[in-house]
Amino acid sequence: MKNKYNIYLLLAFLTTCTPLLSVDWADFRGPDGNPVHDGSLPLNWDVKNNTNVAWRTSLPGRGVSSPIVVGDLVVVTASGGSKQQRLFVLGFDQTSGKQRWKRSFWATGRTYTHPTSSNAAPSPVSDGEYIYAFYSSNDLVCLDLDGNLMWYRGLAHDYPKAGNDVGMASSPAIAGDVVIVQIENQGDSFASGIDRITGEELWRVPRDPRANWSSPVAYKETDGSYTVLLQSPSGLNAVEAKTGNEKWTKDLSCGNITSPLKIDDAIYFGAGGTTKLKLNETGTTPETLWNANRLTANAASPIVDGDKLYIVSGSIVKCADSSNGDLLWQVRLKGRFWATPILSNGHLYTFNQDGLVQIVKTGEEGEIVAEFEVGEPVLGTPAAANNALFFRSDSTLWKISK
Repeated sequence: MKNKYNIYLLLAFLTTCTPLLSVDWADFRGPDGNPVHDGSLPLNWDVKNNTNVAWRTSLPGRGVSSPIVVGDLVVVTASGGSKQQRLFVLGFDQTSGKQRWKRSFWATGRTYTHPTSSNAAPSPVSDGEYIYAFYSSNDLVCLDLDGNLMWYRGLAHDYPKAGNDVGMASSPAIAGDVVIVQIENQGDSFASGIDRITGEELWRVPRDPRANWSSPVAYKETDGSYTVLLQSPSGLNAVEAKTGNEKWTKDLSCGNITSPLKIDDAIYFGAGGTTKLKLNETGTTPETLWNANRLTANAASPIVDGDKLYIVSGSIVKCADSSNGDLLWQVRLKGRFWATPILSNGHLYTFNQDGLVQIVKTGEEGEIVAEFEVGEPVLGTPAAANNALFFRSDSTLWKISK
């Protein structure tokens, strides 16, 4: 009995003392679309001397998409060729950085993008069983975790007028057994629900025919069903994931790059600066709690950690009270930002488009505590798992860890 009692004590000790680390970062902006990492990331690294650089690997072609982490696999997309018509999906071992597999496809839609962007602009997403990779050419690929092709949809082949002259960038979302894509542009503009197993289109709803790069956000209701948030310049819509039927609409002038964020019963999104909504149990139009016009985000999406809200407005990081939108402090950074920062252990990791990393210590006042040069442009939001930071510069995938 004594030995059995000692075993229970040991198990209790290990349970309480071992930190619970986030294993997967399988979505654009991480779990629940809120890029907050519970572990501890390095506060200093040197890419020239490989200080805290676990590994780096070259990618075929270019890309501005974010990497995702699924178990021990890191997945990233790229596009190559003279017209970016070659589409790549690559899987790497999280520990060693060794490439496990590479798959390539030919684009079926228009591949032209702004020089700063790429056909590989949308970030992939995974449900832990399959990987769904989407591209500016509106090609949607489903692979298993070994890189085997399950199905392929050329959505621009089905809807040839869908496309944007400076490129598409909306990342797909998974809502139960449905993959959601938001394809909004000056041509054939729509959102669609795709069966995650078969690739069959379940529904398609027309959308505002204006350029929009915001990504859909899915969340699970208490009854087990899924709701999808679609943000566009004309407003914020909530639709049923299985049918595409509208649940409610907020007719507000919204940003066309940032994506909404749902935390518990609240939604934060870019409208008149930043607006916070409160969801209700009936599923009807939510109540507006506050609006703060001083909290305007340009490209990076909001981050919420407890009672703090963080946004990047131009080249300024702003911290506000998430309960009322009151500005608490702000810190000016260097450069222009497209990537949403990651918050970890009281520090914001920000990447500007020239590849300058600036780490801001949060608290009662913000303070820049470190700066590093990557040496390549960085436009995609990083990922974090197991106390390691994963990010892609223009043609390189990186792992940063102590």
